[in-house]
Order: sequence, then C-alpha cells, then structure tokens
Amino acid sequence: MYNLSDQAKTQYEEEGYLAPLTALEKDELDPLRDRILHLGSAREGQLPPALNFKPHLLVPDLWNLVHAPRIVEPVVDILGQDVLCWVSSFFDKAPGTAKHVHWHQDSTFWGLERPDALTVWVAFTPSNRTNGCMRVLPKSHGDQMRHIYAEDPENMLRGGEVLASPVDESEVRDIELAPGEMSLHHQRLVHGSRPNTGKERRMGFAIRYIAGDLKGLQNDQSFATLVHGEDRGGFQIETAPERDLDPQALRRHGKILRKFNEIVNREVKRHNEASA
Repeated sequence: MYNLSDQAKTQYEEEGYLAPLTALEKDELDPLRDRILHLGSAREGQLPPALNFKPHLLVPDLWNLVHAPRIVEPVVDILGQDVLCWVSSFFDKAPGTAKHVHWHQDSTFWGLERPDALTVWVAFTPSNRTNGCMRVLPKSHGDQMRHIYAEDPENMLRGGEVLASPVDESEVRDIELAPGEMSLHHQRLVHGSRPNTGKERRMGFAIRYIAGDLKGLQNDQSFATLVHGEDRGGFQIETAPERDLDPQALRRHGKILRKFNEIVNREVKRHNEASA
C-alpha cells in the first residue's frame, strides 16, 4: 500500500531525496500535534528540551509514528527489510526568530560504518519558503564532505557544524510540505534551512533510519529502535514508553542520550583532526 514506485526509487537514487509523500492524514496529524504542543504549554509554547532527542522514547504517540507503515515501508524500499530508527528529533521554529540550519550532511558525526541511512522529515505544520522550509542540493549525496564548527548560537545543529565548501544557490531546491506530508533524504545529501520570517510556526519531526546491519565505526554498543525486520548490527534495542514522559522512560532516555553524546563528541574530534 505504501511502497515506492520504480520511478520514485530512481529519483531518490539519482537526486538523493524524494518529496512530497503522505505520512499522516489530517485526522491523524491534528491530535498528535495538539498532544505535542500540550507538552510545551507549560513552557510558553516551547517544546521541552527532551523532545530534541529521541522523543519517541518518551511519547507513545511518537513511538507509534516512527513505526507507522506509511512512513516505514518507503524506507524499507530504499534500505532493505531490516530497519532501525537511529535518532528522532523536532526542528521547531517560532515566527520571526533567527533559528536556522547551516548547510551540512547528516552523516558527519553519526559514527556509522557506511552511509546506508536516510532522514524522513514529517511536517507537523506548513513548511514553506517564508517560514524556513528545508532546502536541498540535489545530487550532493556522494562523498562525505569536510565540515567546520560554526560559532553561531542560532544554528540548530547539535554539533554546530557547517559545510566547509560553498553551495551554489542556483542549484538549490526548496522542499515545501503541507501538514502531514514528508520528505526522504539520503544521509549525505547537503541540506539546510533559513530562519522563519513568516507569521506561522514551522515544526517538523525528523526521523533518522538506518539499515539493520549497520555498525558503529568503533563497534559502539549504542542504542536504536527496531522498526522492521531484525537488528543485525548489535545495537541495544530501545523499548516503548508506557505513557508521556514516564519516569522510567526518562531514566532510560538519559542513559541513551549520554551514550549518543559520547559518540558525537568523539566523531567531532575525529573529523576535526582529519580535516586539520
């Protein structure tokens, strides 16, 4: 029902991305978005910091979303029958704020042995040029490129990275999505986004999927969520939360976050040393 056509798979292979596809219908999205916004209602509408890293381990509805057939089956068509969710996070831009994402490749600090991974980006609100939609550089998903650290507090990337080489803006494409639509992009595709200069919020949920036989560069015994088939890479498999922000889930989440930060910090150091 949700499988990709041969034409769509060819486009992904050649261009490095695919959009738009339907992830959620309106009657599925609206209550989910309301639930997430409710979690931020006590923080003046800002999402809790925990939702910036693997919130599917803290919110059952998001756990269900990363397993949803309409999302997972196109991923299986690209990555194969064994698929894990490596990371998930929200990218949330309030109207008129300077938050943005520098040009980068997702793969830079993931510490995985090969680039059999992709990102699904689900629009929880309209995502367009005015409010800072994702922008991509087609056919840029070949080699891993050099990145440098950007001293920029408005950069939404965890590692603060930015692509070291310039991007030809004439080749860039804007990925505009309606609420409930999604895009897929290769982990090495160069992409970024501008600030939200509009009057409406831009909130998207990024789900990072990896092939089930991937391993860490140093055989990291790290964590992932099995979503289809089997885990052949030796990850510690994550478990579903029983309810929103459950205390036991929060304790597990903290342990997983510490391990992830350890990997990212190591990869930042390794990348910087290799680029020196």
